[in-house]
Amino acid sequence: MQIFGVDIGGSGIKGAPVDLDRGDLAQERLKVLTPHPATPDTVADGVKEVVDHFGWTGPVGITFPGVVTGGATIRTAANVDKSWIDTDARALLGERLGGLPVTVINDADAAGVAEMQFGAGRDRRGTVIMLTFGTGIGSALFIDGVLVPNTELGHLELHGHDAEKRASSKAKEDHDLSWEHWAHRVQAYLAHVEMLFSPELFIIGGGVSRKASKFLHFIEDIKAEMVPAQLQNNAGIVGAAMRAAKEG
Repeated sequence: MQIFGVDIGGSGIKGAPVDLDRGDLAQERLKVLTPHPATPDTVADGVKEVVDHFGWTGPVGITFPGVVTGGATIRTAANVDKSWIDTDARALLGERLGGLPVTVINDADAAGVAEMQFGAGRDRRGTVIMLTFGTGIGSALFIDGVLVPNTELGHLELHGHDAEKRASSKAKEDHDLSWEHWAHRVQAYLAHVEMLFSPELFIIGGGVSRKASKFLHFIEDIKAEMVPAQLQNNAGIVGAAMRAAKEG
């Protein structure tokens, strides 16, 4: 069974048909740059470009980098244009895609759902936290495999700032940090999250997951097990498709 998944990020919009039996992309994904400003209309155009590229005519699961309530309404927009707030994303994107059935889910929640089913969190019980390091920091919290949606732990305060302003991969690039220096910032963030939630497992996702060997060994004094996401930066696409299949 195949469903289309689209992952909207602060820097790129990527998507592909997903093979839900394997939990992997059925075709090579297409990525287009996220427009700036990333308004509802311009982002919807980007989503349409990705979906149209494959000639897709079935259900589409779409992630959004912010809080999504009721499977439709956007409540926060930290790394896209603020005009997204209170937008009915499901209606907007469904209309732009010519009436295709659309499902919308928080981006980190989608990535987490995919990792729990097909990746590093498979068969893991207890408290598991997936953290995606990209333009911001997304989070997905699971208790015995059940998602607690829209946690947004990237906005916890760390040294007087939003944690994602100090420890996202964008912060690493913006401040030209070495892997070791950045890892120390990530360690401080993980220690804070661990103090609050005491997880058994941290899954480290986002684009940096494929470079885990460059930084994970620098992170010390974290009691939880830490592993890179197995689906790497495709987790959001897979999770979006999974949610669309579930709701369809």
